[in-house]
Amino acid sequence: MKSLYLECNSGISGDMAVAALLDAGADRKVLEDVLSSIPLEGFKTEITRVNKNGIDVCDFNVILETENHDHDMEYLFGHEHHHEHHEHGNEEHHHEHEHNHDHSHEHNHHEHRGLPEIQEIIRKTQMTDGARTLVLKIFQILAEAESKAHNKPLNEVHFHEVGAVDSIVDIISIAVCFDNLAVDQVIVPKLCEGTGTVRCQHGILPIPVPAVSNIVAAHNLPLSILPMQGEFITPTGAAFVASVITSTELPDHFTVKKIGMGGGKRNYERPSFVRAFIIESENQDDESIYKLETNIDDCSGEALGFVMEKLFEAGAFDVHYVPCYMKKNRPAWLLYVICSKEKLSVMENIIYMNTTTIGIRRFKVERTILKRQIIKKNTEFGEVTFKQVILPDGSKRDYPEYESIAKICREKNLSYQEVSCKLSQ
Repeated sequence: MKSLYLECNSGISGDMAVAALLDAGADRKVLEDVLSSIPLEGFKTEITRVNKNGIDVCDFNVILETENHDHDMEYLFGHEHHHEHHEHGNEEHHHEHEHNHDHSHEHNHHEHRGLPEIQEIIRKTQMTDGARTLVLKIFQILAEAESKAHNKPLNEVHFHEVGAVDSIVDIISIAVCFDNLAVDQVIVPKLCEGTGTVRCQHGILPIPVPAVSNIVAAHNLPLSILPMQGEFITPTGAAFVASVITSTELPDHFTVKKIGMGGGKRNYERPSFVRAFIIESENQDDESIYKLETNIDDCSGEALGFVMEKLFEAGAFDVHYVPCYMKKNRPAWLLYVICSKEKLSVMENIIYMNTTTIGIRRFKVERTILKRQIIKKNTEFGEVTFKQVILPDGSKRDYPEYESIAKICREKNLSYQEVSCKLSQ
């Protein structure tokens, strides 16, 4: 079981996440190819090494032709801080890579883009289906948080900081690097945030800022408030965690295969970096999970379809409906949800908030599972992602992943059955 463990004791931001994922082994060439296809102009990216509190860490920077919107510490927080200069003093800055982008479409970094405009940019950018899905999910989470903060419909939300070129590049880079690592699960025990206020597009706001607070609340993220001033969690960082987290608990035993360290641009009392551990743990042959069930006889099909989507997005292992009859011979649905122990409250909250049920039954169940891994194969259609399952006798079975089949069908105008049969031969 290959897992990504994010240690966010100093918070998390978009650039910190990209740097940590790159340092943990994400392919830089893959990222460069995607960045070169973004239909935006006036930016370049720089990947370097910097020194944070005596520790060598990776730094990912989006450099714009216009001035960056992240002001100095005194402007942001209203009191004196030491500025960080990568090329001066004790902060060593070793140049590793710089990649320029010259495009012919958009150019105004300060433009306030809405969700449809950003989705169009994402659609025109060349990346894997997995990365594109994650980018869209992160922006959807951000849009929902901003919608709630400003009491506006989703289609009327216009992003400020996260609608800028550098933030769009950050979020695309996060998704590409995460997809490239191909982990089975993501473990985030907690997010650490500071206190005080910060100056932003809307004026002076309390920390956590409304967008971060809304994301943490909506996705039940574990939050720890530290007794020190500063904004440690950005909306982009919170949205990334919300979009990928599958657990808050580390396995009892694991081995560390790689450690990535991503530095932040601001200096605080605490070291400003996030650590990304690639860890491996043995799948247990016998492990406990939970089953939730509830009978629903007065809820529309549309609502039931929506709640299924929400449950899967929140990390349910499986969700399904079974037709049944209830009191007074009413046709109804029996909703089943399979999830881990730490996801119980999340799943129950989603069911209560999005259906008409007033009670949920829960059962602890035992299960046996087979070891599995994600592999790549060269086929007549090109490189395809497969799930490989290892049987008790050591033999293996390979199953092509749905997204890979769907991509081939769309690109080559073939039927799903035709592609699936050829890949399964």
